Amino acid sequence: MNEKKFCAVILAAGKGTRMKSDLAKVLHFLNGKRLLDYSLETAQKAGAEKIVAVIGHQADEVRKEFADNGCVFVEQKPQLGTGHAVLQAKEVLAGYKGLTVILCGDVPLLKSTTIRSLVDNHIVSKAVVSVLTTIPPPPHAYGRIIKDDKGNVLKIVEHKDAAEEEKKIGEINTGIYCVDTKFLFHALQKVTNNNQQHEYYLTDIVGIAVHEGKKVKSFIVSDYPEVMGINTLEELTRAEKYLQKN
Repeated sequence: MNEKKFCAVILAAGKGTRMKSDLAKVLHFLNGKRLLDYSLETAQKAGAEKIVAVIGHQADEVRKEFADNGCVFVEQKPQLGTGHAVLQAKEVLAGYKGLTVILCGDVPLLKSTTIRSLVDNHIVSKAVVSVLTTIPPPPHAYGRIIKDDKGNVLKIVEHKDAAEEEKKIGEINTGIYCVDTKFLFHALQKVTNNNQQHEYYLTDIVGIAVHEGKKVKSFIVSDYPEVMGINTLEELTRAEKYLQKN
């Protein structure tokens, strides 16, 4: 058995309110291709055995647009957070023995080699959850990665919940993960919506793994624009410049 086997789950349900457009975020164009095209191609190139796209906002348009891309669509409605989104892929991935890589449909600059490195690192370090992280220039409002002195991840603290000391931490969560599939769905069953947003956060699987005595690792991407999410038209323009330059 090839232990490097993995499936990809792409989170693509968001409305993208800050894009100031009625178009679903993943349908916006970047250098002539739609945002979701980038994530799908990167997952394929990295070697994903199966790709599940979790869609929600304008689901029919997204299905139609990407009908020939060989991915499986699952719908998230209502949209109750990232943890709830991944849970929609449970039936498709039930009994899958490999790993699951969770990607974001609005992170178009991610390289397939980075996904492979994340997977390799996950296997070598014997982690049950691996978080792709980066160190962007401050100031920013991303979730911070809290580690112990051995470099194991203890928890991810959202910016708005972080103490002043925690806000000084440079390493942040990109929202991209590699997780043992069986553990992923076991942990998601335990995630609650007991927070300000009343949402089921995917980040909570980190705390669940730590609580169960399992290892959580981070893998740092040095080129932070590679993992930049697109939330505004300004960021779309920035990504365009990055692609033209590289």
